[in-house]
Amino acid sequence: MSPSDFQRLIAGVTAQLAGRPLNAELADWLNSTYPADSRTYRDLAAACRAGAAEGWLCNREGGGIRYGRIFKALPDTHGFSVDVVDMKDIAGPHHVHPHGEIDLIMPLTEGATFDGHPAGWCVYQAGSAHRPTVANGQALVLYLLPQGAIEFTAA
Repeated sequence: MSPSDFQRLIAGVTAQLAGRPLNAELADWLNSTYPADSRTYRDLAAACRAGAAEGWLCNREGGGIRYGRIFKALPDTHGFSVDVVDMKDIAGPHHVHPHGEIDLIMPLTEGATFDGHPAGWCVYQAGSAHRPTVANGQALVLYLLPQGAIEFTAA
């Protein structure tokens, strides 16, 4: 899997997300359309694991978290930036989602959660904020940010 292959894989999902409101209904749709046992979820998870192992994903480290933005918000990703983080039993820096955030949770340790969510998708609406937290082990989390917008805070 190359970064360009990964971009095509992501674009297949983001094409269906463009222009949709980021809310609980979208989270429900994602979890029913691309559940953790679906081919798309498995392909995305395998690509993220491979990219992290090969060093083109999660190629930075700070505060015990490996992370990296693989794509800025591009027409090819339908206006979403794409970041992947590798976290283990840690809370990341507090931030606000000006336009919302879509997360794909891929536990590397059975039972690992992201903000209390198991394997699958969670969606934060515009204006929401959190300290992203992985508990009960290690997980990769893919972040889709509309227009790449994120604001880190001192909270």
